[in-house]
Amino acid sequence: MKLILKGKPKPNCTIIEGVPGFGFVSTIATEYLIDHLKTKQIGSIFSEELSPLAIIHEGEVKDPISIHYNAKYNLVIVQAVTAITGLEWDLAEALSELYKKFKAKEIVSIEGIQGPGNKEPNAYAYTALKKNEAALKKAGIKKLENGIILGTSGALMIKTNHSLNATYLFAETMTDLPDSKAAAKIIESLDKYLGLKVDYTPLLKKAEVFEAKLKELIKRTSEASREKVKRDTAPYVG
Repeated sequence: MKLILKGKPKPNCTIIEGVPGFGFVSTIATEYLIDHLKTKQIGSIFSEELSPLAIIHEGEVKDPISIHYNAKYNLVIVQAVTAITGLEWDLAEALSELYKKFKAKEIVSIEGIQGPGNKEPNAYAYTALKKNEAALKKAGIKKLENGIILGTSGALMIKTNHSLNATYLFAETMTDLPDSKAAAKIIESLDKYLGLKVDYTPLLKKAEVFEAKLKELIKRTSEASREKVKRDTAPYVG
């Protein structure tokens, strides 16, 4: 994967990364942060192994993996809007490179995990560093004692467990469809842990709109995939 940078944050920035996963929790949460914090795009991460799926939003083609910056909080947000199945190790390596290039102080990976179906989702966290663990405890975020972490978060956790200052935030979800409640829980947890003073209460309202767009995108992507399969498997008539 290739880093394409058009700008650079101040040193000691915090990187938040989120890629499509269970409940699309990280996708909704990063979209909200990007919009709510009035960020500017400073780069992208690209690989020709990504699915050749172009997403047009408000008249512009969206980068599959984009990098955004908010100067007020010295916050970098890495958002993926397309599936990266099979490229998790590559993305973890690219994030590690970005962390070093930006001289970041911490990387926070956000993700949805399967929960028991509580009315209100719980948030959990994992970190290998005691100082982060103390800050998470002070923020009232439960420590993840047992669990299986898949995807980019899992790859990043294994690859950089003690080489980067990394924290992992998870919110429970019970659905493969976009879960705005779980995303709101992530924003709430980030707010408490990082002291962003981000008003997360409007998320549920905004997320409903984003959910609808995301569901439509999932539907169209599925339909496009089925059409491609039909074309690729159609019998040749000569």
